[in-house]
Amino acid sequence: MSQTITIRKGLDVNMKGKAEKVLVEAAKSKLFSIQPPNFTGLTPKLVVKVGDKVKAGSPVFFDKYRDSIYYVSPVSGVVKDIVRGAKRRILDVIIEADTEISYLETTVNDVKNLDREAVKSMMLSSGLWPFLRMRPIDIVANPTDTPKAIFISSFDSNPLAPDNDFILDGKDAEFNAGIELLNKLTDGNVHLQTRKSSSAVFKNAKDVQITNVKGAHPAGNVGVQIHHINPINKGEIVWYINPQDVLILGRYALTGKYDATKVVAVTGENASDKKYFKTIIGSSINSIIPKTIKENSRIISGNPLTGLQVSSDNFLSFYDSQITILPEGDNYKFFLTEGWLSAGFKRFSASRAYPSWMMPKSKEYAIDTNINGEERAYVVSGQYEKVFPFDIYPVYLIKSILSNDIERMENLGIYEVAPEDFALCEFVCTSKINVQQIVRDGLDMIYDECM
Repeated sequence: MSQTITIRKGLDVNMKGKAEKVLVEAAKSKLFSIQPPNFTGLTPKLVVKVGDKVKAGSPVFFDKYRDSIYYVSPVSGVVKDIVRGAKRRILDVIIEADTEISYLETTVNDVKNLDREAVKSMMLSSGLWPFLRMRPIDIVANPTDTPKAIFISSFDSNPLAPDNDFILDGKDAEFNAGIELLNKLTDGNVHLQTRKSSSAVFKNAKDVQITNVKGAHPAGNVGVQIHHINPINKGEIVWYINPQDVLILGRYALTGKYDATKVVAVTGENASDKKYFKTIIGSSINSIIPKTIKENSRIISGNPLTGLQVSSDNFLSFYDSQITILPEGDNYKFFLTEGWLSAGFKRFSASRAYPSWMMPKSKEYAIDTNINGEERAYVVSGQYEKVFPFDIYPVYLIKSILSNDIERMENLGIYEVAPEDFALCEFVCTSKINVQQIVRDGLDMIYDECM
């Protein structure tokens, strides 16, 4: 029996540059990277060195403080380089791929006959565990915990987000096999959140609690869904996973192979080929996007609100299924026609500052990366509350983090949020405050001091 929830606060940022629903094979990437910075809080310990041969599914490093969690190679090949940053921090483990991928194959027993510990052991040794993340703190799940529930958001409401209904079409067997694994890991429900228009893959999923979600972005954020379906109290743990990552779990359960194939949407106004590309986790950006892009473009691994700026020589982040290419917006604009004194018929606004608010909601806007100002005094304007659909006071929470007041952070709901939940607050912020980074710093403090 499904239920329906309605998210009444939020904001849909309707941008130009959506991907055409056409699936093509990306060019074969010669180099792949596993990037420890993709995993918040991870201190990696290498199990390979430059020149070592690996197969798809072979361990590359593990977590120094949770040494049962292994991170594995997405392809077979040779470890070409280990890139280090300040204080010898490992930034990339780069693998030169073989022409044909060979897999580290294992025999997988029928999941129905496995108990929880056997499933955990299998997922940890095979490199599947990092796909599971936990709330609170928003890091890779702790295998010693038992979550009260596991959440899967079937849709992404971020600007230009890929359409999971299109990506997962016809993948019923893999998706249900992945859900079967997840059900072994919790005593509670596996929750699947859908839209009214969601595809049959989601609506016909087995052994899940389906919730229909209505409302504007961030309705697709799993944190918002958890808050309205099964809120987190201090001491409770909830895990979550992306739909495409459920497919990877399911493929392993069915074949015994770590198949890290993923579909990535190339989006954005400055993208010349806006399509869906079939590739592999960790592939090079330039194997997915055209070799040449428009001048003054910014490449983002992820969506415009929460993604990471990269160059074409970088690699696809572990959890991302979207590459966005936007104009930098560093060109001068005449103040009367396109600048601050313009009528604003073509400009998007979260308030009613421009007459564009009278336009149909389907209208798409050309939005660049210019923040139109600089960081300034923190003004309490009430903007955050209009787009923040939690029963939490966002400004007070941010101020408690800035003042390092752990008790107030806990009382104001730090355990329920993650940086992505504040992305819209950052987008509408008059003071241009980097709110997401502040929230990340607060969560790191809570993890160090309270967990």
